[in-house]
Amino acid sequence: MRYDLVIFDNDGVLVDSEPISNAILASYLTELGHPTTYQESLRDYMGAAMHRVHDLVAERGGKPLPEDFETAYNRRVFTAFQEELEPVSGAVDVLEKLTAEGVPYCVASSGSHEKIRVGHLKTGLDEWFEEEWIFSSEDVGTGKPAPDLFLHAAQRMDVEPQKCVVIEDSPLGIQAAQAAGMDVFAFTSMMPRDRLDGATAYFSDMGQLPELLG
Repeated sequence: MRYDLVIFDNDGVLVDSEPISNAILASYLTELGHPTTYQESLRDYMGAAMHRVHDLVAERGGKPLPEDFETAYNRRVFTAFQEELEPVSGAVDVLEKLTAEGVPYCVASSGSHEKIRVGHLKTGLDEWFEEEWIFSSEDVGTGKPAPDLFLHAAQRMDVEPQKCVVIEDSPLGIQAAQAAGMDVFAFTSMMPRDRLDGATAYFSDMGQLPELLG
């Protein structure tokens, strides 16, 4: 293995949550008077922390989102997770292989710790992650494309950034990994390769990841 740490994004990489979350986000924003399609939600918010939603709505001159927006959104998402959420196909096999080979890994997500926990418990991925291997943008106060979250994860896992590889599926995540000085492998299950410029490598099936990791 040519890396000392594998840093996984969560939504869309470990849990198949992006279609669920973005459909609900687009619907809720539209309901609140900010017309948003599913494709626009993917384009603008996939891989982002919740503050980006507030920031873009404000920039576009819309009325502010209600104070309980995140709470109400999460309630809808978590309800849908309990009914629909599944692990990304092949993700458990990758985690099993890394564990067998003694390769350290962690998750670094723009989502909240609560969202990560809910998703992992529903999909059984909680069996593969110790609490100290889970990092959220809540921990650093800013989300991707800033590098802070990935740098924080590397520091806490005691690995130099240049010895880390990030597994991402969003443009914001790829930008964050680049800014952190890390290699990044782009998972193209949700977005085409041409939307994920700058990645070190690309793959469309989790079964391809172990070979890429070397």
